[in-house]
Amino acid sequence: MLSSQRALFDIPRDVCFLNAASWSPLPLATQEAGRKAVARKGRPWLIDQEFAFGQYERARRAAARLIAASPEDVELISSVAYGVATAAKVLAVPARSRVLVLQDDHSSPVLEWMTRARVGDFSVETVRRPGNGDWTEALLTAIERPGAAPVAVASFSSVHWSDGGAVALDRVAPALRAHGAALVVDATQSAGVLRLDVGTLDPDFVVFPTYKWLLGPYGRAFLYVAKRHQGGVPLEQTSHGRRSVRAEQDIYFKDVDYRADARRFDMGERDHFISLEMASIGMEMVAEWGSAAIVERLAMLTGRLADGLSGADVTLLPTRQRAPHILSVSFPKGLPKGLVERLAAESIYVAPRLGRLRISPHVYNDESDIDRFIQAFRRLAA
Repeated sequence: MLSSQRALFDIPRDVCFLNAASWSPLPLATQEAGRKAVARKGRPWLIDQEFAFGQYERARRAAARLIAASPEDVELISSVAYGVATAAKVLAVPARSRVLVLQDDHSSPVLEWMTRARVGDFSVETVRRPGNGDWTEALLTAIERPGAAPVAVASFSSVHWSDGGAVALDRVAPALRAHGAALVVDATQSAGVLRLDVGTLDPDFVVFPTYKWLLGPYGRAFLYVAKRHQGGVPLEQTSHGRRSVRAEQDIYFKDVDYRADARRFDMGERDHFISLEMASIGMEMVAEWGSAAIVERLAMLTGRLADGLSGADVTLLPTRQRAPHILSVSFPKGLPKGLVERLAAESIYVAPRLGRLRISPHVYNDESDIDRFIQAFRRLAA
C-alpha cells in the first residue's frame, strides 16, 4: 500500500485537509516549477521556440497514460464543460431520441445537452437517484426501459460528485453499445485514482481536469476522443488544428485541412506552458504511484472513517456502491447547521454537498487525520 505522501506537500501538521474532491493542494515540486515558469515568461526572449511544443506533448502523454490511451487521441482543453461541448458538437443526436444524465450530477456533463435538446428535438432524461444508491443498476434500467425512445448518448460522471457513488463503466458501456448509443464520461472524480482503460472500455469521449485528484492547477483539462470521432469539426477553429497554417511560412494558409488526430480539437490559446508543466508534474506523480496503490491507501482511509462513524446517526453508501476515495455522510434530519464551519474553525476541511457532508482524503492524508476528524465530528455534530 502507498504510504502517506504528506512530505511532498506544504501542509502544516495542524491542518486536516479532507477535501480533494473540491481541489487539491499543489505538490512542492509543482509549486517550484510554477515559480520558475512565471520567471521564464518574465523574460520571453529567452524562451526556446520548441519549449511550448514540448510542454504540449509532455502533458498529452501524461494524461494519456492515466487512461491507457494513445497521446494522439488526447486533446488539450481548458475545462470539462469545454470537452462535453466538443463531444456534443461532434455527436449526431437523432430527433426523438434520448440523452441520459444522472440526477444532481455536476453541471458540466448535463447542461450542454439541456441547451441543445429543443433545437435538436431530442429529450434529456434524468436517471433518478435510486433508493439503494446503486447508480449502475439505475442506468442499466433506464437504458433497457421498454417502450422508451432510443438512447443516443449517456453523459455522466463516473463517480457522482455529491454522494461518491461509483458507476460500473464496464457494465454500462456494453449496454450502451448494444443500443448503438455513445458514452461521454466525466472522469473528474476518478481519473488518476480508479483504473480506466479506454482500449478495453471503448468510450466515445472521456474528459477530466487536473485541479482535483491529479494535484494540478486550474484551467488544464484533457479530452480523450475515440478514433471514430476524430473526423469531427472542433469547437474552435485554430491554426494548430490545421495541417499547415504557420506564421513562419512564406504562405500562411498553406494547408487548411484539419489534422488527422485529436490534436485538431486542441483549444485555442493553448500556449499555457506555465500551467501545462505544472499539470504534467502532478499527473506523472499519480501515474508513478499507480491506481492500485492509491486505491488501497484511500480505501483504507475511507474505511477507517466509516468504522469511526458507526453508531452515529448518519447514513453511508454501502462499500460496494461508493468510490474508495469519497465518503458522503447523510443525516436523517439534514446536515447540522454550521457543522462545516465549526470543523473549519478547528482546521478540519470537508465540503457540504446537497445536504451531505463529503469527505475526500488523498495521498497526503494519514490515519491521524482520520482519527482527528472522527473525534471532532462526534463532538461537534452531537
